[in-house]
Amino acid sequence: MDKYMYLVFSKTDTWLSRAIYFLGNLQYPHTSISFDDSFNQLYSFGRTNPNNPLSGGFVVESFYDGMFKKCSNSRCAVYRIKITEEQYNNLLKEVERFKKEQNKFRYNFLGLFGVILHRPIIRKHHYFCSQFVSEVMINSKVYDTTKIPALISTSDLYDMEDKELVYEGYIHDYKDFLYQRTVNN
Repeated sequence: MDKYMYLVFSKTDTWLSRAIYFLGNLQYPHTSISFDDSFNQLYSFGRTNPNNPLSGGFVVESFYDGMFKKCSNSRCAVYRIKITEEQYNNLLKEVERFKKEQNKFRYNFLGLFGVILHRPIIRKHHYFCSQFVSEVMINSKVYDTTKIPALISTSDLYDMEDKELVYEGYIHDYKDFLYQRTVNN
């Protein structure tokens, strides 16, 4: 049976998302990974409390709760990447490592400036979304790059080859898209 991982790029109406969108000229400032297309569980770094913009760290997101529910007009692009069984298992182990110790991780706000200035700002247990996603993908041998994760932006991940567009549109319309795809297959 084929194994897949999903890269989910999104843009919410938060001040940080708007700032990254503007400063980085990025269509989708946020990225997450998932292991199934229900998107009940996506993994990334972002707000740990949807109502507090300064509470950031490792998050288990959902299209149907948290920030995506709070920002109901969020847009996204979903890509599927075919991976080997070994890569899949390595990705699961990498994410599990973050889940087990999620209380020690914080959002790397300063690291965002490092990306803009092309100078990595590496702080122990601090990540921004594309830094986290790229690190787990590099460690799992899914993503091959010469850049270090502290300098990888969502646009770098967006430019990856060998990914297949599954969906692009409003997050609140994704459930209907998934249902229609299931009915039509």
